[in-house]
Amino acid sequence: MASEAETGSLVRRQRELASLYATVKSLTALGGLDEVLQSIVHHAHDLIGTDFTYLSLVGADGRLSAKASEGTVSPTFLAAGIPAGVGLGGKVLASRSPYWVRNYATSTVIEHDPNFDRLVVTEKLVALLGVPLVIRGEAVGALFAADRSERSFQADEIALLNAFADHAAVALDNARLYEASRTALQELQVAYRKTQRAQAIHEALTGVVLDGGTPGDVAQLLADQLGGSVTLLDRAGEADLAGAVEDARRSGRCAVSAGADGTTRSVAAIQAGDSYLGALAWSREAAAGHDVPDAMDLRTLERATHILGLLILKERAVAEASERLSGELLTELMVGGPGIGPAQRARTRARGIDADRLELVLVADSPTVTSTDLSRHLHDIARDRAGLAGEHLGRATMILPSVDDDRTAEEVHSRLRRTLGGPVVVIGERAVNHDWARAFSLAGRCGAVVRAIGHTDLGATTRRYALYAMLFDAERAGELDRFLAGSLGPLLEYDRRRGTDLVETLGAYYRHRANVAATARALHVHVNTLLKRLDRAGTVLGLDWRRENDLELQLGLRLHELRASGPAPS
Repeated sequence: MASEAETGSLVRRQRELASLYATVKSLTALGGLDEVLQSIVHHAHDLIGTDFTYLSLVGADGRLSAKASEGTVSPTFLAAGIPAGVGLGGKVLASRSPYWVRNYATSTVIEHDPNFDRLVVTEKLVALLGVPLVIRGEAVGALFAADRSERSFQADEIALLNAFADHAAVALDNARLYEASRTALQELQVAYRKTQRAQAIHEALTGVVLDGGTPGDVAQLLADQLGGSVTLLDRAGEADLAGAVEDARRSGRCAVSAGADGTTRSVAAIQAGDSYLGALAWSREAAAGHDVPDAMDLRTLERATHILGLLILKERAVAEASERLSGELLTELMVGGPGIGPAQRARTRARGIDADRLELVLVADSPTVTSTDLSRHLHDIARDRAGLAGEHLGRATMILPSVDDDRTAEEVHSRLRRTLGGPVVVIGERAVNHDWARAFSLAGRCGAVVRAIGHTDLGATTRRYALYAMLFDAERAGELDRFLAGSLGPLLEYDRRRGTDLVETLGAYYRHRANVAATARALHVHVNTLLKRLDRAGTVLGLDWRRENDLELQLGLRLHELRASGPAPS
């Protein structure tokens, strides 16, 4: 018959096996990795009955790090990590078999890690047993049972923990597979949602095109759907994005860069064949942990450039047809006037233009832009002001309705100046009785006078320059120079050498209609001083200019003032 001790051992063994079976069964019902790890440690703690248990896994960095514990007192214990080749864990992993020590701190058969040894003191860890966690022949970690007093571990305890570790490794493997499957499913769901979103954006973009939307509408739709801001750049682009635009043009894909302000900027070029039409710039704050925008969103941005390319080409075709018709109508009015024929009236009315109100002819000229390109800019202004624009006799020309001619000329000049970013001359003349050809001719001649006297950036009417345009062939600037030299040359030279101001004195005298008292007050001098200056001017000129014909002198003074001054103040 079996002894009482043997009977007790058998009963304990049966109880341990039953507990092991129940524990393993409960482990198989778990799915999450963290949940499985904590459950393994909890059940191992109950099975072995030591002061505390913990489980460590080998990470990608080759270190053995604690992942779950039961019965520990130090909150920093789970942050512990040691090289996988040292400590008791190193022995277990290397041999893939259980290993224990009676007193960890004093053991000389293991290689100690200083950081872990400090935790051993904190936890008062003394006796330690470790068993390997083996998955498909690879030791991926170890399960540890520890006591806070020195002791030996018996064979049945080691066998029980080792058996439990074998089953726990299966549960751990299943949990990892479950986590991988769940992660893959989540990634698939995210990819599906992104695909659906991209499809929805594409359908919305198609709707914008079918509804007659503009490139600006497409940019706004992208901003609404992708977040952040989307800017449509023309061919000139922006200086700070020049490098990104060039990269996008060269690669045919989005160029992504991080801005100094924490934003991420993505640029996609808009091209049609070899023609570069502009670019899309998408800016948004970088998401936490994601400095690079999602690849699907970048593809959406790239696909949007194809739609924009078609829209821009369509707009250009429409604009070119409109410009051509506008230019043809302008030429017809110029050549066919004075007066408006029934056919011309019908064609202008069809464009929403009242030909009877086309009163102001403006001729524009720029030292940096050709007449053809300048005419294109005038078309934009003419479209906004119900006028006509085109290139007539090689000059950029526009006919507009106008209430205040001086103000209209200044406004057109200001808008062109902003658009061109450089100097431009705009001269306007009112067309009387629909005689646009005469107004064009005078505006053109006055523009030549303006350039001849050295002005390259102003907007004005012919009022200040018409007289000189009729007297001189301003296309030959030398005639003006010779006239000024003949009429004012001696006075200008005298003032230069003597530091006097006889030219200004004569100019003030004529501006005040030869009134000596008014002129003296304007110059802040005594009347006698003024009379002496006037006499001196006659001496220098070598003629009695107050008794002889002084028209030439007055013209010379006025031209000199025009050359020395800028545009008249508005």
